[in-house]
Amino acid sequence: MISDSLLRARTFEQKYIEFQDPKRPCFHVTGTVGWINDPNGFSVYKGEYHLFYQYHPYSKEWGPMHWGHVKTKDFIRWERLPAALAPDTEADRDGCFSGSALELEDGRQLLMYTGVYKETGEDLEIREYQRQSIALGDGINYVKYEGNPVLDADDLPEGGSLYDFRDPKIWKEGGSFFAVVANRAADESGSVLLFRSEDGFYWKYVKILVSNHDEFGKMWECPDFFSLDGEQVLVVSPQDMVPMGLEFHAGNGVVCMMGGWDREKCSFQRERAQSMDYGIDFYAPQTVETIDGRRVMIAWMQNWATSRCQDPTADFFGMMTVPRELGIRNGRLIQNPVRELENYRQNRVTYQNVLVNRQMNLAGIFGRVMDLTVQVRPATEMGYAYFQLNVGEDGEHGAFICYEPGSSIVKVDRTRSGGCFDIVHERSFFVRPQEGRVKIRVVMDKNSLEIFVNDGEQAASFLLYSPVTAQAVSFGARGAALMDVEKYDLVV
Repeated sequence: MISDSLLRARTFEQKYIEFQDPKRPCFHVTGTVGWINDPNGFSVYKGEYHLFYQYHPYSKEWGPMHWGHVKTKDFIRWERLPAALAPDTEADRDGCFSGSALELEDGRQLLMYTGVYKETGEDLEIREYQRQSIALGDGINYVKYEGNPVLDADDLPEGGSLYDFRDPKIWKEGGSFFAVVANRAADESGSVLLFRSEDGFYWKYVKILVSNHDEFGKMWECPDFFSLDGEQVLVVSPQDMVPMGLEFHAGNGVVCMMGGWDREKCSFQRERAQSMDYGIDFYAPQTVETIDGRRVMIAWMQNWATSRCQDPTADFFGMMTVPRELGIRNGRLIQNPVRELENYRQNRVTYQNVLVNRQMNLAGIFGRVMDLTVQVRPATEMGYAYFQLNVGEDGEHGAFICYEPGSSIVKVDRTRSGGCFDIVHERSFFVRPQEGRVKIRVVMDKNSLEIFVNDGEQAASFLLYSPVTAQAVSFGARGAALMDVEKYDLVV
């Protein structure tokens, strides 16, 4: 039976489900109406891919969290479904926070999420308690388990915080269910806890899988844990990071750790770490193993520090990245847009061996919903000092991507992309030196800019605030460079 709270949310959002707002991106997930943030429950269910998300339908501000819901067969075209969860029980009365999902053998879909409730203590301080709950459903309607919460303060290790205990990621392996859950440890930094269950309902604490000890920020959010190309990957989203060179930036970030996994001992041996995305607008990613065995990731294409930058005329706020295929190559995690995006390419325009030694445009190379790849190399033995690709231009606006072969640094600057808030607009990051060669792929969807360097060795995500009529693309170089260009319109 649908609760009054969920019915209210579904009734409120109904008039927006079929409305085709021209402000929305063409193939990036947005909420039906109101605010969205973290992706949740990215999973396969009955042959389709379901994605839920943190959702406050009643305004474009963060509020009591619901779960919004979409599904897809190809990661590009998404069908809107009614809201799946609302805060409507004692276990989650103040919010249904992030979580995950999987399909059970009996055909039901299990959602595992963080339920939140607030209480005022004797000192009159309001405290937010977090614990894990589950719901079961058929892909549309979900019933919360009568035994909720399935994990609470009694299941925490000594020193674990019951105020920062959230974001379960569930999977099945070797006949058992496992879940990693974010927690704040006794030293006030983040940790990831491992739990195990034989049926998905009754859970037992196993161990602290990884402790941060203030190495990467403070509290870790939204853990994900999966095997990839013979290795094990742990992804976390730390808060309050300090910058480390050009690899990790300040504020909220996403860290990918790679190593080995001993399932019998429930032991993860971390060997190395890297940033997941080198842009500004990327947080709380979640992955799914596809029906054909790929690992696909999607993330909130936003940053908490920039979430006040909103279009006052739009009915929605927040979007997801393009889904990305993950792999490991030469010890690095790589990511590229899902291959299904290629099915929506039209109007191919190509150029070969174009000499770039000044600012220039090329006929047919423009757009704000496009897939553009540029391959650059030195034209002479003297090489070039920098190459620059500018997108979203109209004389007043524009964002540029600059590559300096001498330092092997890519710099992205969206200062002139319409933002009117005092926020970060620049990011720089190292790429692998290749004697002046670089490959830059740009995927744009109106107000989103996603950059993939050298076949996914680095990815960088940015929002643009300029009007979508700013569509010009230009190229420039100091020195002499040769480039090949391949551009498609994306028609969804």
